[in-house]
Amino acid sequence: MSVLVVLMAETDGISNPELKERYGLKLDGEPRKKLNRLKIVESRKEGRAFVHTLTDAGWARMAEMIEAGIPLPSGSAAAMCRALLTGLSRFLSRTGQRPADFFHPGSDAVPDTAPGAVGETAVSAGPPAAEADVTERIRAAYAELAPEAGAWVGLARLRPLLGGFTQAEVDRALKGMIHLPEVSIVPENNQKTLTPEDRAAAVVIGDQDKHLISIGTR
Repeated sequence: MSVLVVLMAETDGISNPELKERYGLKLDGEPRKKLNRLKIVESRKEGRAFVHTLTDAGWARMAEMIEAGIPLPSGSAAAMCRALLTGLSRFLSRTGQRPADFFHPGSDAVPDTAPGAVGETAVSAGPPAAEADVTERIRAAYAELAPEAGAWVGLARLRPLLGGFTQAEVDRALKGMIHLPEVSIVPENNQKTLTPEDRAAAVVIGDQDKHLISIGTR
């Protein structure tokens, strides 16, 4: 179970040597083969080591276990993990998100460049220019539709106001916006109310269709 929690956090995948060095864990032999057979974990050979990642079924299993409560042994370290996982479960329940929405592949780190250093340029942590343009258009369209900041607006109403951008460009920007604290993108709770337009306008984040967006004040 510890390995699955680590793989959930290490979304880009992690090798056996890295598992050992960072977490004091290993995934090899029969335990690895069992998880591979269950199609929960995918293991690929890179060089002399296996690199492990969660599959879609693995993400679904972790979502179920977080909601139900992951069994942990006693002790202070386990208590700390239990508290963090309980907080994560509450956040996911409140926002309608899943673990795959919370843990994102890729590093958010900014290169360590000292501003003002000779021959060096400060690095911006913002999104690429094209994505920033789409994001600002999404914000403007949302402001036009929402009766107030933080209100829920259907993506089916939002997308027609984003002419000039492809669906892929809008989807990419929406997926980037879920990192922002004032933005929430969630599925419609009552799926029976969804129209064909609602379903077509949904953005897939993690393994779930999202139909509604809320943008609060920055």
